[in-house]
Amino acid sequence: MGATGPIDLVIFDCDGVLVDSERLSIEVDRRVLADLGWELSSDEIVHRFVGRSAAYFRSEIESFLGSPLRDDWEATYQPWYVAAFAELIAVDGVERALDEIVTATCVASSGTHAKIRRTLGMTGLLPRFQGRIFSVDDVVVGKPAPDLFLHAADRLGVHPEHCAVVEDSRFGVRAARAAGMRVYGYAGGLTPAEWLEQEGAVVFADMRDLPDLLGC
Repeated sequence: MGATGPIDLVIFDCDGVLVDSERLSIEVDRRVLADLGWELSSDEIVHRFVGRSAAYFRSEIESFLGSPLRDDWEATYQPWYVAAFAELIAVDGVERALDEIVTATCVASSGTHAKIRRTLGMTGLLPRFQGRIFSVDDVVVGKPAPDLFLHAADRLGVHPEHCAVVEDSRFGVRAARAAGMRVYGYAGGLTPAEWLEQEGAVVFADMRDLPDLLGC
């Protein structure tokens, strides 16, 4: 995978890796897009958008429409997401994995700080990452650029080659690879395992297996 040596920091994506949010948000995304006149299947949404930022989602909608959205366009659909996320839970097995990983951990997500803290809080995971949460808000360019992962490593004083990233999207895997980090692709969610393998991740399907894979 390129990087060698000890792993001193494990960087977790949030949506689909720590919190089981992708299944909920993809269905709402599909409804939102249909309401705006863009009919996409759930698989097409996974292909286009999983792992990308809200700003990217908006820019793609505007490109499809050929005109800018109103600044408050999201307010119309926010209740849809709130209702769906009432069912949010942690990814199966992730709490056990976190208990067994002795190396330092952090979160680096394409979500906003507000969203990350909200979803981690809803699932009881927030105390595990206090002070070690990094967001697309913190960088100019989000995934698949390496900036967010490099920012997290720099802030925590760890060289990229001693970092391991846990991702569930091909865009996140690309970002980790571009950052020179080892990357483990969680295939227990919506992204097909072969997509993660093609991007160069070590693929696994059960979070309980992660500590042994990391060896830390």
